[in-house]
Parts: sequence; structure tokens; C-alpha cells
Amino acid sequence: MQYSTHIKPISYLKEKTASVVKEITESREPMIITQNGEATFVVQDIKSYEQTQQTMALLKMLALGQKEIERGEFVDADDVFAKMDKEVAG
Repeated sequence: MQYSTHIKPISYLKEKTASVVKEITESREPMIITQNGEATFVVQDIKSYEQTQQTMALLKMLALGQKEIERGEFVDADDVFAKMDKEVAG
């Protein structure tokens, strides 16, 4: 991802909001907004935001699962399938 062309001052966002929305929606690349020369916030399209949120949720679940494994809080897959087979068999 190349951010250099997508760094704009807040005045640009204020003046050209509609074109910023169109640009970001089409490119699906975030725009970094600066205030007093400092990066202040990021504007991104909703699809990219939702993908980021889903990715973060999956990473969080993986991290939690890894911690459970490290603590020994898991059930072996063979045991799970054996239990399922037993329940299906009745």
C-alpha cells in the first residue's frame, strides 16, 4: 500500500469532502489526514473498515485460542469426534 499520495491536510478534506469520498470508495485505499503537519486520523471506505474489523476479530480469536492451548485448556480433536460419533449413534 502506498500512502504518500493519500496524505492530505484537514483543509483538503473540508474543501473536497465529496471528491474524497469518491476517491476513497473507488481506490479502497485509506487517506491519512494531517492537522498542523501531524497525522491525526485516517479516512477509509466502509468495506475496507469492515474487512479490517473482521480480520481483527479473527486474530483476537486466534490469540485467545493460542493462550488456551498454552494453558492446556483444550480437548484433543480425536476426543471431540469420538464424542460426536457416540452422540449420533445414540
